Amino acid sequence: MAQMQLDAAALPLAQPRRMSFAFLGVVPFFVFAVMFLLWPTAFLMVGSFQDADGHFTLENIYRLSEPTILNAYKISIEISVASALLGAIFGFFLAAAVVLGGLPRWLRPTLMTFCGVASNFAGLPLAFAFLATLGRTGLVTLLLRDFVGFDLYATGFNVLSFTGLTLTYLYFQIPLMVLILTPALDGLKREWREAAEVLGATSWQYWRHVAIPVLWPSFLGTTLLLFANSFGAVATAYGLTGSSLNIVPILLYAQSRGDVLHNPNLGYALALGMIVITGLSNGAYIWLRARGERWLK
Repeated sequence: MAQMQLDAAALPLAQPRRMSFAFLGVVPFFVFAVMFLLWPTAFLMVGSFQDADGHFTLENIYRLSEPTILNAYKISIEISVASALLGAIFGFFLAAAVVLGGLPRWLRPTLMTFCGVASNFAGLPLAFAFLATLGRTGLVTLLLRDFVGFDLYATGFNVLSFTGLTLTYLYFQIPLMVLILTPALDGLKREWREAAEVLGATSWQYWRHVAIPVLWPSFLGTTLLLFANSFGAVATAYGLTGSSLNIVPILLYAQSRGDVLHNPNLGYALALGMIVITGLSNGAYIWLRARGERWLK
């Protein structure tokens, strides 16, 4: 008993736990998320179920089934699907060429730097750049007409159309695909290919049975992210096409900023529909990304 008391006395006294201030580093993030994400989303959700006098109503939700609004959602989804698929395909081949194609080593950091800038270049500057390049009096349009004899607009092309807006979105969709998919391509282990070759597999069989199944969740998830990225773009579409193209962001802008049929609460309902669509896309992206990372760890 005395020996146990001596051993207990020899133990160091427990140090009082000091308060950690590490959480202060994430406070700005949570403040930003609440102010610019959660609070506006909650405001939109409440406003979607109110009339101009603040009374509860379902009329705004019912009006989403109007032909004009349904057509706007249809066109927006078509543009988003087209730009997401094209961006995913071209971005995949571009990333694969740099990571696995044996190109000069200096090309990869150069491409990644450009993609980092281009993926964030959107809005009015991007719209103006495409108007100045592919507009009726744009630089490329005039060069093709004067030096090649090719009239781009005689083919039916119009930068203010569905095709023009999709092409504009590809400017930031392809770089975003490259940035997100490059780590997945880096995760393909060399041992997998060597094992496939030892077993007599061809290059096509390796891609079909090993590489593509491993990359598929990342590829599909990133495609969904590109869809959400395109579907929520407002400034680029408005700056490029104005009100000539009936898509949801432009219709929402018109309802919220003084259209003849000015109805902010209907605009909230339109925004709520966009949040639901982009939220489902982002949720599926997160789930697929988690599945893809299991193979690449």
